Amino acid sequence: MTSTPIPEFDAFSELQFAIQLADIADAITLPYYTSRDFSLDWKSNRTEVTEADRNTETAISNEVLQHRPDHCFYGEEHGVVGDTSSPWRWIIDPIDGTSNYVRGIPVWASLIALTHAELGPVVGVVSAPAMGTRWWAARGLGSFADGRRIHVSDVADIAEAQVCVTFAKGWDDLGLTGELVKIQQAAYRARGFGDFWQHMLVAEGAVDLAIDAVGLQEYDLAAVMVVVEEAGGTFTDRHGARTFSSDTAISSNGRLHEHAKMLA
Repeated sequence: MTSTPIPEFDAFSELQFAIQLADIADAITLPYYTSRDFSLDWKSNRTEVTEADRNTETAISNEVLQHRPDHCFYGEEHGVVGDTSSPWRWIIDPIDGTSNYVRGIPVWASLIALTHAELGPVVGVVSAPAMGTRWWAARGLGSFADGRRIHVSDVADIAEAQVCVTFAKGWDDLGLTGELVKIQQAAYRARGFGDFWQHMLVAEGAVDLAIDAVGLQEYDLAAVMVVVEEAGGTFTDRHGARTFSSDTAISSNGRLHEHAKMLA
């Protein structure tokens, strides 16, 4: 977590704005999900996209462009809009977990982050209305789940740890699936919650080490990175670099992060 002062940044105000954006997202995503009445298409990478994804991103981008005209906006569905020269960029995944969303599984969320070109993510909101939970954080203000301050665990022994691993073809391609299995076997208990939730469970102290899939994008990671780090956790890619711009992500309570070094 950086201690460098962030220029012209009101953490509380920007966090409140991000929470307002989450309210907008929930008002669109949850009714579609509840009614099961939405169109479904497939993107070129063979992942699902719905009108709920597109409409949510459009509504959020319109709000950002109206109230933060000097900021840039980057969303999963529509790309980059706004002031592309700005060091400030809002990064949005309108529905993280669209596969769950279309199947009626409630583990999906809108991910909303404000990033700075030099300092990375500084505000993050993860809103999962079908689960009835919202997480948020801003640099220097801590992490919260529905208003409750959260913190990572203090488990220091992998044999006592709860770990979460998301298996995917990318791990097979890297020849590392066997290493993931070894990590699970060394742990007290292994689970596969997937997507944003595994990282939020690390931030809450319920899971001690979470290893995400291969093939991630910035909009998958920017918001969750803030929440994990402000909760006292460690967030890196598989090589150990602190970043939200890699195609892999590992979060932990910090004490157990070394057990993922075999994935580098």
